[in-house]
Amino acid sequence: MHRLTSEDYAVDAVTAAKALVGAWLCRRLEDGSVVRRRITETEAYCGEEDTACHAHKGRTARTDVMYAPGGCAYIYLCYGMHEMLNVVTGAEGRPEAVLIRGVEGAEGPGRLTKLLKIDRSLNREDLVRSDRLWFETDGSRVKFTAAPRIGIAYASKRDQKRKWRFTLNLKTAYGANFFSRRGAERQRMLRKLQICSFIAVTRTICCFTL
Repeated sequence: MHRLTSEDYAVDAVTAAKALVGAWLCRRLEDGSVVRRRITETEAYCGEEDTACHAHKGRTARTDVMYAPGGCAYIYLCYGMHEMLNVVTGAEGRPEAVLIRGVEGAEGPGRLTKLLKIDRSLNREDLVRSDRLWFETDGSRVKFTAAPRIGIAYASKRDQKRKWRFTLNLKTAYGANFFSRRGAERQRMLRKLQICSFIAVTRTICCFTL
């Protein structure tokens, strides 16, 4: 495992979004413990010309961080309740970012920030040097699917159709045998339940017969 460097973030958002699928989101909590969760889903937002991007209408107090050099966190509040973690990518002055949509154990950007205790106090955090929030990779290649982004009805039809949401293929991440074993375990549990149910019914019938 190695930590992502400034070079890893100095790419366009689509490239970064693909690379972050299967990487590890790392968070050091207040008690000093470090929680690592594998990233399962990302979305790319690509500059002022992307009508789904927050920076579409230009630089504001909120989007100013998106114009920074790649490698810092952009965290904002959604619907007044969900903290959303984004990774700023690319060159300074070019507002691009990757939304982290899901990690192991937390599907959805709001759920993962709650799980890892990520909030706006970490906005603009330097992901290259921070000891509170960073990303790691083990260098392995994973497969993923590409699909249109979610929740961007306000964007142009063209941008709504862009397949800039990337989801980890779990079978390639953990191996097909992992799912085969889990399937076999479920079958064994089901058989045990069926046997227990049969025994219980048989005992009940015997009691009534006696």
